[in-house]
Amino acid sequence: MTRFLNDSALERLREAADSPELTGTRYRLVDKLGQGGMGGVYCVEDTELERRVALKVISVPDPDGACTVRLLQEARIIARLEHPGIVPVHDAGVLPDGRPYYTMKLVQGKRLDEHVESIASLSDRLRLFLRICDAVAFAHAHGVLHRDLKPANIMIGPFGEVLVMDWGLSKVLGPSPANDIPIGHADSGAATENRTMLTAHGTIVGTPGYMSPEQIRGDASLDQRSDIYSLGAILQFLITGNAEAIAKPLSAIRVRAMAENPETRYQTVSQLSTDVAHFLDGLAVSAYPESTMVRAWRWVLRNRTWILLLLAYLLTRTLLIFFRPR
Repeated sequence: MTRFLNDSALERLREAADSPELTGTRYRLVDKLGQGGMGGVYCVEDTELERRVALKVISVPDPDGACTVRLLQEARIIARLEHPGIVPVHDAGVLPDGRPYYTMKLVQGKRLDEHVESIASLSDRLRLFLRICDAVAFAHAHGVLHRDLKPANIMIGPFGEVLVMDWGLSKVLGPSPANDIPIGHADSGAATENRTMLTAHGTIVGTPGYMSPEQIRGDASLDQRSDIYSLGAILQFLITGNAEAIAKPLSAIRVRAMAENPETRYQTVSQLSTDVAHFLDGLAVSAYPESTMVRAWRWVLRNRTWILLLLAYLLTRTLLIFFRPR
């Protein structure tokens, strides 16, 4: 009598086959966290340090070693970005089953697109955005583009930590075409050798709605302004989902960050974050030219406490002059 396995049983067998072989290592498998185009991410216990970490390992055939190269390159890229807003890499190597892996901090919390509903205040949303900008600016200063910035790749920890995640499409700025290989990210199902060759010459990599126009065109010569466009899209996501009316200066910041032409965008993340910080502080922003009257009114609002104290003093002096005994 022939028996067929149902889909659930097949899925369990597939997961068991994909699970990393950790015998003889310092790690013990706890649970599977997720699956990408070529690699799985697992929660494992580091038995030596008695803590849980995330382990990423290749889970697809890799006859020519291209996936191995990309996974290890991804680990090296993240490892060079030692910043509180970027998840740290702890270890890398090869498992007993021959598959390469690396371990990183196990991130708890929610994605930004899930967490944002709990942030009612516009100013709190903008302060969170500034922390995202800080991590991306750090990566740019070290010659790394993210190329897939979006709310789903931002994690908010239980104590307010803000972490820029998923550097699988990151690009190291430099003359070598090999630097343009996306590492460890889901793909459309093309063969490994074709995927490597095409990405070296520039294909569409990223997420619709957050990709810059030059990413959509498949330009190979991307620079930090492409990430700035994506940050502008994240800013748009944060401010349009808020009940408060969007002020014209803030809208102008978003428009400049997402300009069609890279030349008319902010040229650095620092310029973008400075404008957002100025908006929060009630100062003028470079993206929104103001008239003399508007600047004067802004000065009055910013110094209204001192102005009211001065007016109260002058009023008191005037009353004393008119009503003092003669």
